[in-house]
Amino acid sequence: MGTFIVHGGKSLKGEITPQGAKNEALQVICAILLTSGKVTIKNIPDISDVNKLIELIGCMGVKVTKESDSVTSFEAIDVNLDYLQTSEFRTQSSSLRGSIMIVGPLLARFGKAFIPKPGGDKIGRRRVDTHFIGFQKLGAKFEFDTSDPFFKVEAPSLTGTYMRLDEASVTGTANIIMAAVLAKGRTTIYNAACEPYVQQLCRMLVSMGAKIEGIGSNLLYIDGVSGLKGCTHTILPDMIEIGSFIGMAAITASEITIKNTSYDNLGIIPDSFRRLGIKLERRGDDIFIPHQEHYEIETFIDGSIMTIADAIWPGLTPDLLSVLLVTATQAKGAVLIHQKMFESRLFFVDKLIDMGAQIILCDPHRATVIGQDKMIRLKGTVMSSPDIRAGVALLIAALSADGKSIIHNIEQIDRGYQNIDKRLNALGADIQRV
Repeated sequence: MGTFIVHGGKSLKGEITPQGAKNEALQVICAILLTSGKVTIKNIPDISDVNKLIELIGCMGVKVTKESDSVTSFEAIDVNLDYLQTSEFRTQSSSLRGSIMIVGPLLARFGKAFIPKPGGDKIGRRRVDTHFIGFQKLGAKFEFDTSDPFFKVEAPSLTGTYMRLDEASVTGTANIIMAAVLAKGRTTIYNAACEPYVQQLCRMLVSMGAKIEGIGSNLLYIDGVSGLKGCTHTILPDMIEIGSFIGMAAITASEITIKNTSYDNLGIIPDSFRRLGIKLERRGDDIFIPHQEHYEIETFIDGSIMTIADAIWPGLTPDLLSVLLVTATQAKGAVLIHQKMFESRLFFVDKLIDMGAQIILCDPHRATVIGQDKMIRLKGTVMSSPDIRAGVALLIAALSADGKSIIHNIEQIDRGYQNIDKRLNALGADIQRV
C-alpha cells in the first residue's frame, strides 16, 4: 500500500494543466466496442481506473495501440465474448466500476453481455437498476441470480422505444445510449443525464455515424443505424481536477493558473467556489487564482447560512463536495455541505476533525463547517484515503496543515489523479511518495 508524506504550510505558485476527464474516458473507451473501425482517443488520463479498463478490453481481444502518452487507438475487430465468462474477467471487471459500461455496446453489437457486480468507491449505495431496466425496455432479457453476483443480458435484436429513466444516472444514460444507437427504430430517453461527459459521448457517437438529437438536454432522440465507423475523439479536461486545484490554491494561499480548462463546460463549479469567497479570474480558457490570505463565505440574501448541495447537471457535481468542504474549513464563516446522492461520502470528516477542523456531521448526508479564517490552522496527522475524492481532499488538507501528514492507501487517489505528487511538487509542494 502506497503512502504520501506531506510537509504542509507551503504557498504554491505556477501553472498547472488538468488531465483528461476520467469519467468521460471510461465512457468513450467502452464505446469503441460498438465498431470494428479504428477509434483514436486523445487526452486520455494516465490513471489506474482508465488503465485497468484499457487492459480489460485488450484482454477481450481489442487491438490497443498506444500512440503517445495521452493518445491511444483501438480496433475491436475480434472481440472474444467467451472471455466474459472466465474467472480472470470477473476479477478484472469487479474491481472497476466503469466496466459496467461495456454492457451496452456488447449488447448492441453482439446481442449479449456479461458483467459481475461492479466495484469502485465505497461511498454508499450505487445501484445499477437504471442500466438494466433500460436494456429490458429495448427488448433485452436480463438474468441475475442473487447467490452469484453476475449479470447477464441477451437480445437477438434491440428495438427503439420510449423510456423515462427512474434516475438521471450518468453511467446508466451512457450505457443505454450506446445500446440504442444500433437498435431498430427510434429510442426516446427522457430524464437523461446531460453532464458534459454524456454530451461528449454523444458527439463521439455522431462522428461515428450515430443519429442523436437533443444533445445537452435531458430529452434524447436516437434513431438506430445499422453500423458505426471509426473516428478520432478528444477528451475534455477533467472538471473535478480543475475544482480540486481551485480549492487547493485558496486553502494554501497560493497563486496558481490552471491552463486549458474548457471553461464553458465547467457549469456552476467556478461560482460554487466563489460562494466560499474565493477570487478567481477567467483569462481566455485559463483560470487564474490570486494569492489570498483570507476568504469569506457568503450568506444568502436573508442572512441565513450558505448551503452548498450536489444536484444533477447543470447542478453541482457530487464529486467536488469533499473539496469544497475541506476548503471551507479555513474560510471565514459557516456553510452547510449537503451530499444528497451518497450516504457514506462525508464520513472522512473525522480525519479533518483530528486535524483541528470545526465540523459537525449532522447525519450521513450533511455536515456543517465552521470556518476558522486561518486563525487556527490545521495540523498534520496520520490518515488513510477512503475513496478518490475524499483522498484528494485529505491531500489538500495536508498541504495547508502545519507540520507533517502521512496519507496511506494513496492507490485510491491514483485511481483518479495523474501523477498528482509530481505535478504539485512542481508548484512548490513537498509530497514524498513511499
